[in-house]
Amino acid sequence: MATDRPQNDDPMERCERTLWIWENNKMTKRTGNKNVKEIRVTIDVNNAIISVWNDGERVNAHKKDPCWKKAIRYSTEFKIETADGCKRSKKVFTNHTVKGYKPTITECECQSSENWTKVSFKPDLAKFGMRWLEGDTVALMKRRVVDLAGCLGNSVKVELDGTCFQLKTFEEYVEFYLQPSTKLDLQTSTDITRIYEKVSFVNYFATLKGGSHVDYITSQVTGFLAKFVNLKPNEIKSHLWVFVNALIDNPAFDSQTKENLTTNKDSFGSTCGLTLEFLKKVVKSDVVDRLFSYADSKRNEKLKKMNGKLDIPRLEDAYLAGTAKSGDCTLILTEGYSAKAFAMSGLSYLGQDKYGMFPLKGNLLNVREATNKKLQQNADIQNIKKILGLQDGKSYENVKELRYGHLMIMADQDPDGSHIKGLLISIFYRLWPSLLKKVKNFMCIFKTPIVKASDKNNDMVLFYTMPEYVKWKGRLGNEATKYKIKYYKGLETIESEGVEYCFANLDQHIKDLFWVDYEDDHAIELAFCKMKIKERNDWLRAPQDYFDTKEKRMRYLNFINTEFKQYVVADLQRSIPSMVDGLKPGQRKILFSAFKKPIIQEISVAQFSVYVYNHSAYHHHHGEASLVSTIIGMAQNFVGSNNVNLLQPNGQFGTRLMGGKDHASGSYINFTRLSPITRYLFHKDDELILNYLNDNGQSIEPKWFIPIIPMVLVNGSEGRGTECSSFIPNYNPREIIANLKRLLNGEAMVPMLPWYKGYEEGFEKTASKVTGYTTKGKISMDTTNGFRITELPVKKWTQDYQEFLDAALGKDIEGYTADYDDTTVNFRITMTEDQMEKAKKEGFSNKFNLTTTLSMANMHLLDAEGKLKKYDTPEQILEEFFYLRLDFYERRKTALLRELKKGVLVLENKVEYIRQASAGKIVFPKTLYERYAVLNGKGFKSSTSIERAAEQLGWEETKEEVNLEEEVAAGGYKYLLAVAYGGFLDEDLVMLENERDEKKKKFEELTPRTAKDLWLEDLDDLDIHLAVRNETLSLLICVLVLLT
Repeated sequence: MATDRPQNDDPMERCERTLWIWENNKMTKRTGNKNVKEIRVTIDVNNAIISVWNDGERVNAHKKDPCWKKAIRYSTEFKIETADGCKRSKKVFTNHTVKGYKPTITECECQSSENWTKVSFKPDLAKFGMRWLEGDTVALMKRRVVDLAGCLGNSVKVELDGTCFQLKTFEEYVEFYLQPSTKLDLQTSTDITRIYEKVSFVNYFATLKGGSHVDYITSQVTGFLAKFVNLKPNEIKSHLWVFVNALIDNPAFDSQTKENLTTNKDSFGSTCGLTLEFLKKVVKSDVVDRLFSYADSKRNEKLKKMNGKLDIPRLEDAYLAGTAKSGDCTLILTEGYSAKAFAMSGLSYLGQDKYGMFPLKGNLLNVREATNKKLQQNADIQNIKKILGLQDGKSYENVKELRYGHLMIMADQDPDGSHIKGLLISIFYRLWPSLLKKVKNFMCIFKTPIVKASDKNNDMVLFYTMPEYVKWKGRLGNEATKYKIKYYKGLETIESEGVEYCFANLDQHIKDLFWVDYEDDHAIELAFCKMKIKERNDWLRAPQDYFDTKEKRMRYLNFINTEFKQYVVADLQRSIPSMVDGLKPGQRKILFSAFKKPIIQEISVAQFSVYVYNHSAYHHHHGEASLVSTIIGMAQNFVGSNNVNLLQPNGQFGTRLMGGKDHASGSYINFTRLSPITRYLFHKDDELILNYLNDNGQSIEPKWFIPIIPMVLVNGSEGRGTECSSFIPNYNPREIIANLKRLLNGEAMVPMLPWYKGYEEGFEKTASKVTGYTTKGKISMDTTNGFRITELPVKKWTQDYQEFLDAALGKDIEGYTADYDDTTVNFRITMTEDQMEKAKKEGFSNKFNLTTTLSMANMHLLDAEGKLKKYDTPEQILEEFFYLRLDFYERRKTALLRELKKGVLVLENKVEYIRQASAGKIVFPKTLYERYAVLNGKGFKSSTSIERAAEQLGWEETKEEVNLEEEVAAGGYKYLLAVAYGGFLDEDLVMLENERDEKKKKFEELTPRTAKDLWLEDLDDLDIHLAVRNETLSLLICVLVLLT
């Protein structure tokens, strides 16, 4: 009586319109013009026979309907009777099955007015563990008939055991259901139990658990009522009884029983926004009065418990906090407002008697190096102190004096969430260490799931670390594919059923932290003390470990060595570039997306940023702004920025006037694409050997790219994380190429000086103890009382320098004129005789701030293994890169030979297959197994055997036994069977042969070449393009100088 097919036709016509009858032992379909007007249902309890009759047609009553088959399988007798105005047919099944069974068929003529269908069946009660039709089963069947009458309304007459239901509308069904009640499709009830009730249908099928259609309607009602009464939507919902009768296009459910609709509201096929008139009817009903009464009683109850409550914004205080039972109360500290919604849903489940909640705002203060003044000014620390009732400097033996006896940290199960947990531990370790060391179970952390696996029965398994999930998946093997996997990006992404599960099983999600001895002290000191550099580096380089999610308790030492260490490592990875490709993760995602699309033609920065989001799993707490800023940074090419910009800046991407900060704010007016030279740096052939990462099942960027020269030296880098800072100056790419050639030829490297494209003044080594280089501006004496500045030191920007000159007016200089643009510098300074004498004594460069120092003391990078490493010279970086890159040229050669051989073998087999098939030499049997046997017998190679043959780099063939069953399962000959050989012309065959010969030629040419040969060829190509690029740039500078 129900269907989950699309619902687009008229409500009356869509009921049932196909008639199935039996002719010549076959079921045939006839389409009638008559719509269903009447349905009769009889339930013969004594003989256990159920019959359904209608005056038109029966939905899906045919052989392929699984419901029809199941009905026969669970019946001792199943009859289908039809009349179509000409003939009356009856077919009887009596042995629980359809396949291979010849049922009894009887036919006779009937009157022309007879158009009906009747289905009768006797359930096999023994299969259901019954001896007769029990009362509750009969009641359920009768309830379903009443539901049908209510859903169909006056379009169809519904009769049960001779009693006709005169329910003309769904409103009358509601009245019949609730007698007496208001005539509304949504009824509200506020009985004393305050339990949310719902009766709902989708396409006339009863959704006993409700679903997205009920949630959609209910949320509109609760949202509107929330304007009138100070209650949360969940509290309002608990006073409602909602009836919904919905027609949904292509509905989806969470199980075969179709009890819960899962279709997103955007896919309903139509909208159902409740009208203001309807919502006003709800307000005028007694539901609002009852909600006010409930709110008043709740407020009065709360006021009784509110002795000594605090007026702190965002605080949801526990009712028993600050009372004699405060020791039983737990304060939940959440990571920002996103986690607050999750916690609030939990409070609605747990109740607020013993649980309070306070969301932390922004980044917590690292108190390890903070002054007392900073501690007193920090709002979050002061609020935590007030909420818990803490006193400065006091040592606590127990929690009797506190407003809460326990502290729960609720944060995302990601590196940033671990950082929040660590900072909170650090706060209490410095200010109130006795609570961590002496008070048992004072602090705990909430274990947040990151992956959910659910089966077809909606039973779910939650995982709290990725290694735990990977281990489970590996243990199940192919069985894991039966589970639906969902990855949680944070607390706010956990759906309502997940929230309910977490808080219903709260004990399983709580991990108490405990103190043992001085090792816990040492771990916290190590994590937050910046002076223990060597120890921290050793700590970071030690193998990564993960906490055991099954353990109920965790030592502070173990938290620092697992969760907090994960944060430190993740922070380093996103703040410090890789030695291998010179990129940070965000830049790497952008380059990956640029290659994947690829962006050869111009694209707006805004469009490109969306593409990066969708194809590289870009996650950053600053979102789009950070991504756009990174794209712009990779395209900048002014003096002091990139020596080789990987993206092209077509628009306002910033200049040396403000160090790039003057780029256009609107990302739609800036356009970009890959710079032509980028592919000479990052060779496409290397993509065969990169280690691509995976994010939630999506293949994303590699661990690192492998350019042909170390780009971290070409474009330099700056980064600052919680662990350390990093600065690498820019170097001349052509000097880097020359040194790499020296290494390839067994020669010593020539030391390199920093080099910034467009800066001509050179670098001098600093005389101080700190290693580094000094850069200077260019000064030329103009007259006896003036001079001209035509260049500034590296990283000093034009407008900043003009502000410096403005401050010097009347004090150090008499005046100045500025005649600069976005690429050149030109200041003419005038001075009095006294000012000139003072400047000469002090030195013009020092007096006028025309020097900067590029320090070499923080050349920190992540090595190929992702470990933090400090380098002393650029030559150290170059040498480490050299040996890694040389090895990857060997890998590239092997991978290319494998791909070429694979291509040759595939084309050879295709050419021979087309020839034989076109000539009729191959006759295919019907089954796939037999087809595979024919192809194997004629010597064709399967794709799996080609893969194995490609591993052997020679052309010698080795015979191997072929398991046809395995080949069929792997689709080994699919690449041949998919060829439409009938449409191939002789010219097409020649093209395939030429392609094969070309691949074979490349294979033969590549085989004798060494990794050194391949690298030198790439370096020569890059050097030529850099030379052309530099000549073009020099010509442009000359023109600009002449114009100036």
